[in-house]
This record gives sequence, C-alpha cells and structure tokens, in this order.
Amino acid sequence: MKTGRKKPSGSLVNITLGLICLIWLIPTIGLLISSFRTRDDVLSTGWWMIFPHREWFTIQTTIPSKDIDRNQPMTFSGVTATFEEFRQGIKTPDGHRVIWIGNKRAGTVQIQEQKWTTTFHLTLQNYKDVLTGKVYQWVDIEGNKHNEQGDDLAGALFNSLAVTLPSVVFPVTIATFAAYGFAWMRFPGRKQVFTGIVALLVVPLQIALIPVLRDYVKLELNGTFLALWLAHTGFGVPLAIYLLYNYISTLPKDILESAFVDGASHFTIFTKLVVPLSIPAIAAYAIFQFLWVWNDYLVALIFIGNTPKVQILTMRLAEIVGSRGSDWHLLTAGAFISMILPLTVFFALQRYFVRGLLAGSVKG
Repeated sequence: MKTGRKKPSGSLVNITLGLICLIWLIPTIGLLISSFRTRDDVLSTGWWMIFPHREWFTIQTTIPSKDIDRNQPMTFSGVTATFEEFRQGIKTPDGHRVIWIGNKRAGTVQIQEQKWTTTFHLTLQNYKDVLTGKVYQWVDIEGNKHNEQGDDLAGALFNSLAVTLPSVVFPVTIATFAAYGFAWMRFPGRKQVFTGIVALLVVPLQIALIPVLRDYVKLELNGTFLALWLAHTGFGVPLAIYLLYNYISTLPKDILESAFVDGASHFTIFTKLVVPLSIPAIAAYAIFQFLWVWNDYLVALIFIGNTPKVQILTMRLAEIVGSRGSDWHLLTAGAFISMILPLTVFFALQRYFVRGLLAGSVKG
C-alpha cells in the first residue's frame, strides 16, 4: 500500500497564480483608466467608478423653514430625526434617502434615490497635454479658466530612446564577442581575465558614479548622450559577458569543430553559427538591459544634471511629480507613456526570456 502526502491539485495552483497576477494587474489597470479620465473625475471619484455602480441622485430638494428648531428632532418627508442623523442620511422604507446637505442654518434637505450609473468620461486630452510643450487651458469646478504650459514628454521620450538603444546595442555586441572568445578561444590569462570580469559584478554601481563624473568633467562629456552610453555600457558589460558565456560555452562542440575542419575562421563561425544559436540569451539580456536603462534615474541625474535638452523620461516625470503633485490625470498619463515601450519590448521578446534565463544551467 502506497502512502504519502497528496500534491496540491493543478487547479489550486492555477487559481493561486491567477490571483497573484490579478493583484499585480489591478494597479496597472487603475493607472491606465485614470490616465484617460478628466481632471474633475480623478479628483472627485475613484477610477473604478467607470464601471456600472449604484449612486444616490436627488429627486426632491426642500429648504427648511427658519422657524424650525434645528436643535430638536425635525420631520421631513415623514421621517423624524435630529440634525446629526439627517446629516448622516436616513433611509426610508421605500428605498429613498433623506439627507441634510450644508450647514445647520442654510442647508437643504434632499430626498435621494439610488440608480445604476457610470462616470464613463474618457478623453485623450491628458496625453496631449503631457506630450506637447504647448500651452493648454482647463476649467475648474467654479468655471474659472487656467492656462498652463505642457510638459513636452515627447522630447524626453525621444531622448530616452536615444540613450537606451545604443546602451543596449553596445554592451550586447561587446559581450557577445568577448563571451565567444572566453568560451572557444585559448589565450594566455583567459581564466584570470574572465574571473576579473565576473568579480566586477559585485562592485556597487553607486561607488563608481562620482569618480566617473570627475573624469567626464575633465573630458567635457557630462551633459551628453555619450556620457550615458559609456556609463551604461561599462556597468552592463560584466553581467552580459557572464550570461552569454554560460550559454555560448554549452553550444554543441561538434558543430563548431566541423566548421573549423571546413576551413571557417573564428569570425565566420561567430557570425554564421554562434550568434544565431545564441539569440535566446542575447534577447534575455537585451530585455534586462533595456528595462534597466529605460527606468534609470540615478545615472542620468548624475551625468546629465540640469541640462534640459537631453533630459530623459524618468527625469522629466520626476519634475512633473514635484510641480504637479495634485494633477493625477497628468501624472498617470505620463507614467503610462513610460510603460508602453518596455511592455512592447518584453512581449515581443518574451519567447526567448525563459530560455535565456536558463542559459548554461543544463549541460549535456
């Protein structure tokens, strides 16, 4: 007779994973919906109010007589209660609500009923206001018109692209060549050099920023895209070499030896065999590097500073948070703009992601 503990059912695992995904998705859904809502809706109601819900609507308004003693129980629409109880709202048997709106002296008594409704007032104006640097106009709840300057996130978005793409291509290119050399070429000091590169992985990024900045100041590179390209390439190459080496070193040896026998050079083997076979590892690292550089704020802040023309998206968003702390409709629109491209890159390369993460974990 076999005994043992029962394994959790597959359905239970799937339900648990589904709940975890839902919990992670809810803030993103709220961010997306808020980015399309109007200023007044964002400030007055929650984002979930775009879905059908029941809300109280006034069907009758009564102005209490000045002769009524507000400190004693009062009767309105057949309901007798104190001022405090009316302020809280009292439900009647027919499903209505009697509520006192305003202060004790000049308030009104309203009879309300619940109806299904939705605040489905969506607009693209928020994205237009944050993407352009033009002056736009908005009207507050009192009808006053205000003119404000747009945030020109479009310029910051292109700056982020100009920084991110080379900062991904450079380390991937250098690391792929280096990983092939360490894996399939024999030269003096190979193990020692590779050990030194791996050791750089434990060096904290923060301790290198100020020394590098001093060198940039001497070379007049601070405040330029080149400064960020060199920094991200230098900080990203060690991990890229380590990850790609683990993958390239596990490629079938027979294929490469056959190519050598046929007279192929190292460069031919690298470009025709190694690179195509290493796409999963290259794509996995490219995803990581793209996300790190795209979401970077510290390195850009140190090496770009207050140079407006080359500010990237994260720096501009930080400025918006400081200057428009209460304008949630603009903040959410700006935040979602910063998410669109990384999500696109991830979903485009996700089929390589897991394979690349497992690079070199299984041999034979």
